[in-house]
Amino acid sequence: MGEQHRNVIVSGAARGIGRSLSRHFLDKGDRVFLLDIQEDELKYCADVHLQHHSERVAYAVCDLRDPEAIRQAIKQAALFFGGRIDVLINNGGIATPQWRDSKTMEDPDTLAEWRAYVETNLTAPFVASQACLPFMKRDEIVDSLDGADAVAANVGSAAGPCIIHIGSFRAHQSDANQEGYAATKAGQLGLMHSMAVSLSRWGIRVNLVAPGRIKAAHECRDGDEAGRGWAAQVNGKDVADHPANRAGRPRDIAQAVDYLVNAGFVTGEELTVDGGALRKKN
Repeated sequence: MGEQHRNVIVSGAARGIGRSLSRHFLDKGDRVFLLDIQEDELKYCADVHLQHHSERVAYAVCDLRDPEAIRQAIKQAALFFGGRIDVLINNGGIATPQWRDSKTMEDPDTLAEWRAYVETNLTAPFVASQACLPFMKRDEIVDSLDGADAVAANVGSAAGPCIIHIGSFRAHQSDANQEGYAATKAGQLGLMHSMAVSLSRWGIRVNLVAPGRIKAAHECRDGDEAGRGWAAQVNGKDVADHPANRAGRPRDIAQAVDYLVNAGFVTGEELTVDGGALRKKN
């Protein structure tokens, strides 16, 4: 895609990491379509927080547990973009890792929450990706080419369309009572691996960014109105727990996603952005 402006969809875009991702790509000159279930926060994000990008941003309220709502939102995004989608960032999901109300796996009531995790964190990225394919596919790679001809056909090609899943380092390391969250984040890894292979025929790359502890509470309407920032959320434990000597910023995730969007020889990979937390024995 080179310097060409891209058409980017971000789910869970109204606040937190999703808002930071949306702002990052708009600041680079891209067009961005925001998806979120929180209507008031979504309207504020698009119409107020991002108002100086008004001609290049649009949005749709979307329940990620409703496959048909996802499909309709993707069609709306494609219409806004003029029929071409370059980047899908599957960021939306249930972010709270533990079962609610201090429940444990022993409690049968966790089953409803389990289903919510699966539908939101795992099924929704699959459905959104599937819905984007008609608008992302480029010319099918000709597999009859051999040797130098095959190389020549792809030399100098742009990074091409891509899908980025936002996972979690909890796919590899868990605290107690995180079965629903950890299982679905681990499931995203398998989804990403398989999609990277399946979608290669259309020149679509698929990768995953796994955030660690990212302080993002300020990325919302209340944070803006109160004048809150990232630094006020960081405490001594954040320094002690991370070899990077701080907790994560939303822009750390945006920078990682930006790298993968432009990394034309990277697909099927997980990029962990956790300040080294997984490498430190507690």
